[in-house]
Amino acid sequence: MENTLQIRVIYFAKLRDLIGLDEEIFSMEKGDDPTDVLASINKKHKIDVGANFKIAVNDEFSQWNVKLSNGDRLVFIPPVTGG
Repeated sequence: MENTLQIRVIYFAKLRDLIGLDEEIFSMEKGDDPTDVLASINKKHKIDVGANFKIAVNDEFSQWNVKLSNGDRLVFIPPVTGG
């Protein structure tokens, strides 16, 4: 299973409400990035949440094209509105 990564996804706000979970583990392929994880979330839960999120990998803001590593913690951060 050298090509399989276990990615822990933490859900907040909109995603947590849509999915009904606080977190979930996804098995991904080596070389996958957060875009691939979001596609897996959409497919598994039969939703389309869009991509209007910032992301954090292991508690650090990151880019969408970062290659994930086994055991990474991925958080999709929804846009913040206010006044």
